[in-house]
Amino acid sequence: MVSQIKLGDIAVDVVIKDIKNVHLSVHPPTGRVRISAPKRMNLDTIRVFAISKLGWIKQQQTKLRNQERETPREYLDRESHYLWGKRYLLNVVEEDAAPRVELKHKKIILRVRSGTIRDKKQAILEEWYREQLKEAAPTLIAKWEKLMHVKTKRFFVRRMKTKWGSCNPSARSIRLNTELAKKSPYCLEYIIAHEMAHLREPTHNNRFIALMDSVMPKWEFYREMLNISPLRHESWIY
Repeated sequence: MVSQIKLGDIAVDVVIKDIKNVHLSVHPPTGRVRISAPKRMNLDTIRVFAISKLGWIKQQQTKLRNQERETPREYLDRESHYLWGKRYLLNVVEEDAAPRVELKHKKIILRVRSGTIRDKKQAILEEWYREQLKEAAPTLIAKWEKLMHVKTKRFFVRRMKTKWGSCNPSARSIRLNTELAKKSPYCLEYIIAHEMAHLREPTHNNRFIALMDSVMPKWEFYREMLNISPLRHESWIY
């Protein structure tokens, strides 16, 4: 069941689900607020909970609205693109062959057929980013399985619009945002550790924080590094 409550000028989407604990989230780019609550909680109780978190909600909304955005990409020569936190210049090469992407020195070379439209260039490059992430993730997952004493059955790489990652504790799976391939490798490792910690502690409770502190002492620094990095330029749809 989905409903909405108002806290002054802040609208909060409320989703009642078959879960044990209440979850509060503030989503980019505009700071949309969502609460997932267990069936035992009524709207009045949820409202009181939301009011108790109002200061934090406003803080997160301000941070998101002030966060830097990437400029629109046209996929033209000498345009800046990023891989693992490093800046590269795009070099578009037209040739009569199957499209592919290469990394050479400080350039990302995008090889496409003559007349390839912008959207197709974008799709080719995004698939390349997806492959970079799929190649990098397994080693880190294996590392953190040992440190977290958990086992992950599957991982997925997806283009995600409101999260850097997510996990499904019952399926023992994690999902990673394709955009992580553009960020520092430390950010990818932080997200993998974060989601795998949720396989042990589903919520951001004190046990979760203690677990992260014990296995990744600088996790809050990495989280801040990720959260202040430029967001993808696009029209966000919920």
